[in-house]
Parts: sequence; structure tokens; C-alpha cells
Amino acid sequence: MKKQMLLAAMSLAFLTTYGHAAPADRAAIEQLKPAAQQTQAALWASRVLSRYHYKATPLDDAMSEKIFDRYFKSLDAEKLFFVQADLDKYNTAKTRLDDAIVSENLQIPFDIYNMYQQRFSERIAYARELLKTKPDFTLDESYEYDREKAEWSKSEADVKDLWRKRVKNDWLRLKLAGKDDKAIRDTLDKRYASYLSRSAKLNNEDVFQIFMNAYAMSIEPHTNYLGPRASDNFDIAMRLSLEGIGAVLQTRDEYTVIREVVTGSPAGMSGKLKVGDRIVGVAQGDKGAITDVLGWRIDDVVQQIRGPKDSTVRLQVLPGDAGPDAKPVMISLVRKKISMEEQSAKKSILEVKDGNVKRRIGVISLPTFYLDFEARRRGDKDAKSATRDVARLLAELKKEKVDNVLVDLRNNGGGSLTEAVELTGLFIDKGPVVQQRSAEGKVEVESDTVAGLAWDGPVGVLINRGSASASEIFAAAIQDYGRGIIIGEPSFGKGTVQTLISLDRFAQDKAKLGELKMTIAQFFRINGGTTQLRGVTPDIKLPTMADAENFGESSYDNALPYTVIKPAVYIPAGEVKDIIPMLDKKHEARVAKDKDYQFLIDDVNYVKKQRKDNLISLNEKVRRKERDEQEARGKQRDARLAAAPSADDPILVPDPTARNAIAAKPAGAKQSKAATAAAAMKGVSRTDDGLQGDERSLAAELEAEKAAKNAKDVLLNEAVHILADEVALLKTDTRLASRVLPYAPDR
Repeated sequence: MKKQMLLAAMSLAFLTTYGHAAPADRAAIEQLKPAAQQTQAALWASRVLSRYHYKATPLDDAMSEKIFDRYFKSLDAEKLFFVQADLDKYNTAKTRLDDAIVSENLQIPFDIYNMYQQRFSERIAYARELLKTKPDFTLDESYEYDREKAEWSKSEADVKDLWRKRVKNDWLRLKLAGKDDKAIRDTLDKRYASYLSRSAKLNNEDVFQIFMNAYAMSIEPHTNYLGPRASDNFDIAMRLSLEGIGAVLQTRDEYTVIREVVTGSPAGMSGKLKVGDRIVGVAQGDKGAITDVLGWRIDDVVQQIRGPKDSTVRLQVLPGDAGPDAKPVMISLVRKKISMEEQSAKKSILEVKDGNVKRRIGVISLPTFYLDFEARRRGDKDAKSATRDVARLLAELKKEKVDNVLVDLRNNGGGSLTEAVELTGLFIDKGPVVQQRSAEGKVEVESDTVAGLAWDGPVGVLINRGSASASEIFAAAIQDYGRGIIIGEPSFGKGTVQTLISLDRFAQDKAKLGELKMTIAQFFRINGGTTQLRGVTPDIKLPTMADAENFGESSYDNALPYTVIKPAVYIPAGEVKDIIPMLDKKHEARVAKDKDYQFLIDDVNYVKKQRKDNLISLNEKVRRKERDEQEARGKQRDARLAAAPSADDPILVPDPTARNAIAAKPAGAKQSKAATAAAAMKGVSRTDDGLQGDERSLAAELEAEKAAKNAKDVLLNEAVHILADEVALLKTDTRLASRVLPYAPDR
């Protein structure tokens, strides 16, 4: 059954972190083969994609070549495992993958994957062999750390030299962190062994999903295949709830570890599960047999622990402070519905001094445009909704008498198109919000039809390169209506609309075939332009951290082009553009004297230089000098952040109603480039210890995350200052206020 939902990009990370296990015997691993339901799914997906996609493309030899290239790159994005000869070996298959899909015979893509597993094993074995000798750090050579755009290695000698440099860099990082040779060898050998363990846990569903996404994304970047498990996770991410025990899990070594416990959840209420405890067994019901989950993939363990509301799950747990030979304890929990509150809208109030008065700026942080589609379909008035939550927060901010509201959409990758339209309606009276054009060229206008506003005062929107799709619809509408000020860096540039289509309706014998997240339309601003490729250009620009060549719509080689259609009929709500030059002038004068902001500019320039060079020295003397310089910069930054706040810094007003519960879900999902860049821009310095996340203690990781979360947010503070400046201008010039805020003439 087709799910009637229009999605404006929802970025969901399907990768999870798996811990170290004993080195796998690759020769003993069974060669993966496609399942019957997978060949069915591929066939039906091809029929849907080639007929109903917005950019319907036939599955022919030309498409087969694109799938071939993208599949190899998907398996080996950094060009670390295959050599050119491996691609040449399957050269005859370049134009046969279309036939493989149509004939329901996927042996070729699975053979390619099995070859990848063989190469993976060989490269890791070579890396571990290199640990027996100590590298020479006096040589003047360098390592190219980002190889996504590199050529495939021409020979075995070339790829071995690449791995020699990779191992040398790993060794040098640990050496600079103060580790001795024995500790370095032990750490790296365990790390490389864990790579093999993770790889060995991949199954035919993983392989099929990689291959089908190589096909889907060869048509257009935002079309994806979701296997049955990925489809379930997508639904959870959209409705922000699941049924489980309320614990965030992570794999460390071979154990599934409790990373966080949700207050008020079954796990939290029991008082029996603690951070650091290790789950070694899971049983269903009061009498079900215990399944040993030691060494399992994290998503497989999560699947065992999740289950229907009010059902019982029993966990066999080793306390975090107990040794591996300690006796496990049995904990019985009844599953409940868990809300993923960390992804819900949240509010805060920041005060800025303006002479003898204080400007109160309400900040609403919205990580995603979520909506429980199934609950809404049932007519549930309490269905989880971003708009409903933001409306409630705006009502609270009104009572707290804020002067301005900032909607923080940084790294908000999108979500429900419906929510983007309805959320815009909280800030405008009735009117069009976004236009959609179908593959047939039919244009439909999505409008806010509810009279009245939830907030009639001034408003700002904070965006960055990670703000995509639904975020861009909202920001563009606020900008086109002249309703508020857009602050930040140019957004992602995704101007397409997706729908979810279940393939299960085509299945034989009720097999689970998964879903397609397929592009069916392109959206346009009400002014006739589109955010496609170009994104939303802010009215007041902040430092640009993201690299447009590697992140954003313009980084895709097959993105839809920028186009323009006829504007919708709408009446601007205000003339905020009249005050932009004055606010921008105040902004430039302020940041020129703001040391934290200038530190940030230095960081941005440093990162851009590193990105451009894309080389790191493997000479110890050179690296020590670079490290010392970085540490000096870090200490200077830390001293600045540790000093007493500037008298001009916005002050956070305590909010006793704020909730910070974290939902039950697997932890360790791969962080997006935008999120990583944003974390760097918050300016928390951390000396490179040469370790990967799961190689550090859990306590150290949690402490570092806490420090990053609590660090001074320079960009947010400046955005708040800009909105405080706006308040001052509007309060001193009633004529200007009447043009900028026509909904609130009394202000």
C-alpha cells in the first residue's frame, strides 16, 4: 500500500557503529547470495522508478553503466580496497546490470561485493603485518586523507603503498599523543581486527540495499531504496517515537553497552540499568529462552529489545563495573511507547543588554520537521507534530514576554512538507507557502489556510549548509513574505519532494520487499524561483564552514537543474528588507571587535586551507610543530572561553519547564559533514589522542560530548544580537515598525 505522504528530504543515517570482535577467518565466511525476495524487490523497484519518477529514466545499458560506477564507489568510496584491475575484471558487466535486474538474477552485484570482501580482508591483513615493523618518521612524505575524488590504484604495489601511509599516519597520531610502540601496536591491531569483525557481520540485506541505492541514486540524489529494517527506522525517525525500554545503546568491544537511560522510561523507572552496563543476552516474555547477543551487530540487538507496547523483555546484564567473568544479572522490563524528545522542538530565552534595557529573544531549536503520519491518518488530535510543538512553545514565549523569536534550523535536513507549510502558517496569515510541479508539469500551490498567527512579532531564521528541503521551504517563505530575517550561510539547495512507496504490495507469499523513497515533484518558492542547487541566500551572512564542492546539492553530479516558474499570487506581509542594511552594518561593526567571532573566522580559514591542501605530513618533526601550533591555538581559545563572559554576551534565562530526555535508539550513527562542521564552529578544542570513538572510555566520550554541548555558540549569540538590534530599531521608529510588522501595528 502506498503511503500518502509527501516528504521534503529526511536525512537518515543508516550506518551504526559496531565494536571489536575476534578477527574473523575470511575464508570461512560464506559467500553472500541474493534472496528471492530481493530479486523481486529489484524488479518491481525498476518498474516503478522507470515509469513514475519525476525524472523517469529507462533502465537500459546507459543506466547500467551509471549503476556500475556508483556501486563500486559505494563499496569503496575512499578508493582503499579495489585496484583498477578489479573494475576491469567486471568490465563486461557494465552494460548487463539492467539485464540482471529485469531477469531477477543479481549474482553479478553479489559477486562484486564478495570480491570487495576479499580485497577488504587482504588490505587489513597487510595493515596488521605492517605493525610488525616501525615506520620511519624522518622521511618527507605525506598522506592524502580524503580520497573520494582520487583515481583507483593502478596496481597492487600502489594500493599497498597507500596502506603503508595510512598505517603510518595512524601510528604517528598515537605517537604524538604519547603512546609507546607496544601500546600503539596493540591499539592498531585491535582496531584493524575490529574492521574485519564489522565487515563479517554484513549480510545479504546490507549488500542488496547498497546495490539498489546505487541504482536509485544514479537517477537522482534523493531517491533511495529502504530495506525492511531501514524502512522501520525511517518511520520511527518521522514520528519521533518507538516501543521499547528507553535506553540508548552502543557497541564497545564485543558488548552492547548502555550509553544513556531515558528518565521516565521503563529502563529509567526500574532503577536497575546504569550507564556502562553491558547487555549479553535477551529473552522474550517471562519464559522465553535467552539469546546470547555477545558480538552481535547493534541493530540486531536493538531489534531484539524493541517490541510491542506492554510486552515483556528480559535482559541478561553485566554491571559496568564488573569484570568479564562476573555473573550476569537478569532484568525484566515491560516495553512502553518512548518519545524521542531530543529531536523535538525546544525553546530557550536569551537576554541582551541594550543600554539600560534588556532585549529578550526567544530561541526555538527545531532539529527536523517531524510528523506521525499514521496517527494523523487515524485522526489523532495529539499526533506528534513539529507545528503543534512550535505553536505551544510560541504561546509560552508570548507569556514570557519575549521581544523577538529566532527559529534555529541549523542542520535540520527536512522532513514533512505538510509540516513546513503549517509551520509557516504560524507566522503569516492565510496565503500560499510553496509551489509543486509534477513530472507532467502540473503546478499546485500548497497554502496556509488557517486564519491568524501564533506569533505576530518580529522573527528571524538561522540556517546553515545543513538546512535542507523543508527547512528551505520555511526559510524561503519567511523571506519572500518579508516576514523575517534569514541569518547564516547559504542552505543545502534541495528543491525536490519525495514520497514513500511500499513494494510489499507486489510481493509473492507476503515477502517483505521494502520501500522506495522516490522523487515525484520539484518545489518552487512563491516568488517563482527554486531552492534547487542555489538554496536560500541569507539576508545577513555568517561564516561559511561547509565546502560546497563536497556538501550540498551542488556537489551531486546528477542533481536537477535550477529553474524558474510563474510566481504565485501572494501579498508580502512586511518590508523587512528595509532594515537589513542597518542591521548588517551593526553586525559587521560588532563582530570586528568580538574576539570569539574572530577566533571562529580563523578556524574557518584554517579548515578551508586543510581541505584545499588535502595532505598531511608523515614527518614527525613537521607534525609535532603543527600539533604544537594547534595546541597553542586551542589553549588560547580555551582561556578565552573560560574567562568571565563579556558584558555583551547574551545571557541564558533558566527555563524550569525545559525537557532534555533522550529517546531509546541505537547510538553511534555516522555524523553528517554539516553536523561535524557545526561542532567545530562551536570552538571546543580537543587534543588529538589518535583514538577512535569506541577506543576511548565511555565516561571520557560522554564528558567530551557534554563539553561540546555546553560550549559557547558564537553564531547563535550573534544571531540573537542581530534580532536584539532589530527590536531596538522597531521600538524607536514606529513608522518603520508599521512597515516591517503589519500584523502588529501596536508595536
